[in-house]
Amino acid sequence: MPLSEHEQKLLEQLEKQLHEDDPKFASSMGSDAGRSWSTRHLVIGVLATLAGIVLLLFGVTVQIIIVGVLGFIVMGAGVYYATMRGTSAGKDNAAPPGRKPGKPRSSFMSNLEERWDERHRGEP
Repeated sequence: MPLSEHEQKLLEQLEKQLHEDDPKFASSMGSDAGRSWSTRHLVIGVLATLAGIVLLLFGVTVQIIIVGVLGFIVMGAGVYYATMRGTSAGKDNAAPPGRKPGKPRSSFMSNLEERWDERHRGEP
């Protein structure tokens, strides 16, 4: 059921207030426009998962453990690939300012580093 005009205005005001009060939280809760679900990843991942299941069942049927383990690995890789989100072509994955170039860090590690730095800035 769609929202009424009044409800849409209230929602927009709440979103605006959230962005003003806590922009960091608002950006973490919002969807990332640069990342989207890829149909190609989903199809390839599902096919790999099905191939892994077939390989696993074949390995169990002929009682060859290595084939079953290989099937399980292929199945897991297929699920991982199917659930991966792709980045849009125009997005630049440059490191944030102040960071050394090299291996990119996860957002979790970046958040931990920021919190650590904030904690120690006030101390002499």
